[in-house]
Parts: sequence; C-alpha cells; structure tokens
Amino acid sequence: MIAIHNSAVGFHPRWITYCEDKKILYKIVDCCATDIISQLQDCHALLWHHSQGNRKDILIAKQILFALEHTGFKVFPDFYTAWYFDDKVAQKYLLERIGAPLVPSYVFYEKLEAFEWAMKTKYPKVWKLRGGAGSANVRLVRTKSEAIKIIRKAFGSGFKQYDSWASLAERWRKYRLGKIDLINVIKGVVRLGYEPEFSKIGGRQRGYAYFQDFVPNNSFDIRVVVINRKTFAIKRMNRANDFRASGSGEIYYDKSLFNMEIIKLSLDIAFKLQSQCIALDYVYQDDQPLVVEISYGFSQNGYDDCPGYWDEELNWHEGKFNPQGWMVELILKN
Repeated sequence: MIAIHNSAVGFHPRWITYCEDKKILYKIVDCCATDIISQLQDCHALLWHHSQGNRKDILIAKQILFALEHTGFKVFPDFYTAWYFDDKVAQKYLLERIGAPLVPSYVFYEKLEAFEWAMKTKYPKVWKLRGGAGSANVRLVRTKSEAIKIIRKAFGSGFKQYDSWASLAERWRKYRLGKIDLINVIKGVVRLGYEPEFSKIGGRQRGYAYFQDFVPNNSFDIRVVVINRKTFAIKRMNRANDFRASGSGEIYYDKSLFNMEIIKLSLDIAFKLQSQCIALDYVYQDDQPLVVEISYGFSQNGYDDCPGYWDEELNWHEGKFNPQGWMVELILKN
C-alpha cells in the first residue's frame, strides 16, 4: 500500500484519482502529524508534493522524507530528486559538477569579494534569491551601482522571501489579462501589511549574493519535464516588457517548437542526477540551450494541453497522458 499526504493542492488529488482509477491500494496520511511514522506502519511508500510556499512543508518535509528513505522506505520525491528544491545556489554547484550547460552563475559569501566582482563584471546581470518560484525574487541588474546596492543589502538587512510590492504588481498584471479576479488583487493589497507565514519561517535572506549572466535575445524560455525517462515540454513567453517567462501564463505546446537536442540534453541531465522527476528551464545563447534552474515540482494545469510526450528512445507518443500517474507507477515499480 502507498501513502499519500492529505492535501487538496499540488499533485495529491491527481495521485488519488489515478490510484482509484487503477484500483491501486492507497492510504491518506497527515505528514505533519506527530505520529506520521505510526501512520505509515502498514505502507511501503509515501508520496508528498511539498511546496516552497507552505509553512509546514518548509519546516519538515525534506527531513521526514529523507528519514524514511534513509531507512529503506520508498518516497516521492526522494533525496536525489528534492534535496536542491527551491535552492538555486545548490543547483549551481550540482549542475556545474555534472558538466551541464548552466547559464554562468556567481555566488559570494563575503561582501568585499562581491564588491570586487561587481566593479569588474559586465552588465546587465540577473540577481536572484536562492528560493522563489514563478519568477519571484528575480531582478535584472543593469548597472554597477544597482549591483552594489543589492550587495550591501544582501550583507546587511537582507531580503524577505516574499516581496509584497512585486507580488501585487504581478497580481495586477494577471488581473488586467483576465487571468485572476479582483478579489485576488485585493488579497495582494492586504499582503502589503502582512508577511505570509512561509516567508517568516524562511527568515530574511542575508549573507550571500547570487547572480547569473543575462542571456539576451530570448523572448521565451523552454521548460522540459522528465519523469521516469518520459519527457514533455512547453514554451513560455516572456511577460510584456520583461525578460522573465516563468509564471507569465502565455504558453505554447506544439511539438514542432522543441528540437531533439534539448530533449536529449534533458534526458541526459535527469539520468546523471538520478531524478524521479525534474523540470528544467532553458534559454538559448547562439542557438545553444543553457539551463537557468531546475525543480522537481511544477504547476500541473499548465501542462494539460501538451499534445504528447517522448519516450527514452525519443519516440513521440501523440495524445493525452498523465504525469502524476507516471510518478505513482515509478514508486510501484521500485
């Protein structure tokens, strides 16, 4: 029997539906309960789509999953899939170690060293906090003075995980495009005075400065997802007058948009990292794909219109498919 965390968001509802459709024995558990280990006594595996935006998940998800895996219990996501989740600095070291074509990235833990780099480097650069999704905590740094200001703050008062003004601007953008209602915008206004719990838990980000090269002439990025050697992809257009694509909501799916080079590369990276599931974000420089960042999780509704997927032999399979079902089957196979 497999256990599924009790949650109405993320992959959990689709995991449950898949198990019910396939008559797979499952059990709903509360991973944040003090007796979670007892709840799992009659199970052989646990699926938990933990999020960077959930207070409890941030506090304990990785620790519980890795404790179980340490003792031979099967989990999704496992250590090789999730240890670097929502940590762009960790991803830098990991991708460099395997020789992946990463966008050149720089991290500093001493203010003076960061200042010296900022005085000599070429601009623009992209500054990021180590955590954040949907282009949150990402900024284009156009000048040396902007970089110096960011570095001073990074080694001074630091940055909140949640930028309330940037979030409100994003809500307003989506409202104008008809993607959310006015209530959502009002919630953003309220957030100006109330920091969300997940941001408080993470604390202010200070003591490091992380930058990437800005790769020009990209009006989109490519997101490729690999699960159990099966691959699918989407093309995400940048926001208007912005260099960021993640979270824009403007997505294209046609198979002809993706060449085999980027699919092969994604399969190779997933194999090297031994990932159960990996989503890779790419931009192009001189027609060569460069990885921006990686994650195990993704917003599932944005992929429902994918017309098909590639298998590990790069054969194309036309038609609807169920990525969350692949995750369940992967756990059962193991």
